Amino acid sequence: MSQATQKFLRFQSPGGPVCGELEGETVFPIRGDLFGDWERTGESLPLSEVELLYPVEPEKILCVGLNYMSHLRDRPKPSVPQLFYKPKTALQHPGGEIKLPKDSKDVHFEAELVIVMGKTADDVSVEHAEEYIFGYTCGNDVSERNWQHGSQGDKADKQWWRAKGSNTFGPLGPVIATGLDIPNCRIEGRLNGEVKQEQMLSDLIFPPAEIVSFVSRYVRLEPGDVIYTGTPGNTTAMKPGDVYEVEIEGIGVLSNSVA
Repeated sequence: MSQATQKFLRFQSPGGPVCGELEGETVFPIRGDLFGDWERTGESLPLSEVELLYPVEPEKILCVGLNYMSHLRDRPKPSVPQLFYKPKTALQHPGGEIKLPKDSKDVHFEAELVIVMGKTADDVSVEHAEEYIFGYTCGNDVSERNWQHGSQGDKADKQWWRAKGSNTFGPLGPVIATGLDIPNCRIEGRLNGEVKQEQMLSDLIFPPAEIVSFVSRYVRLEPGDVIYTGTPGNTTAMKPGDVYEVEIEGIGVLSNSVA
């Protein structure tokens, strides 16, 4: 599944957010540039004692839609990746609450693999795109279907600014994993412990290298930028009190409750 896999996280300390390397259940804080030169500080902390934050602070958050045949159903297969943006304010930490807007009617979960960029990518080829990817994490592309599609009698918004971008609609984490053999990893989404989504990542219509290459033709990708890669299967609505978990082999479990 992986070769020389490393895991990195970000956590809250008394002095502010700190990055660390995770080995087993122990966190080793680091100093320096996670995407450049860094070193361990010499300290260590039990994972159970740290407050996890989303593992990177991206300048850009892009998302791919319609990227599994199991999610497309009877819709035509796209010829190129279908992308949209989320704002940074949509991000939510591992364990944080997904807060449903008061006038939302049909808010769905979407378990997703998320690409984390490690180098500046500007018009890179598919063949070289993986060289620019730092690693991968889990994401939940929370989506209000009525605002997205006008599915309950209202007209859909012209853009998905609130359907996909409302506050807390982008849980991310818990760690960034490097060295993964992505096609041989499995993604699973669970609502209150019941499996709702399950797929091999080899089933992505557009794999990470193709996505990065396509995006970089038009938008410069920089270290720390993230790309949600699409969700498999069917999704359903969440309600207050629910818990949705996204698990990807080699990365871990992203769990968020609904408020």
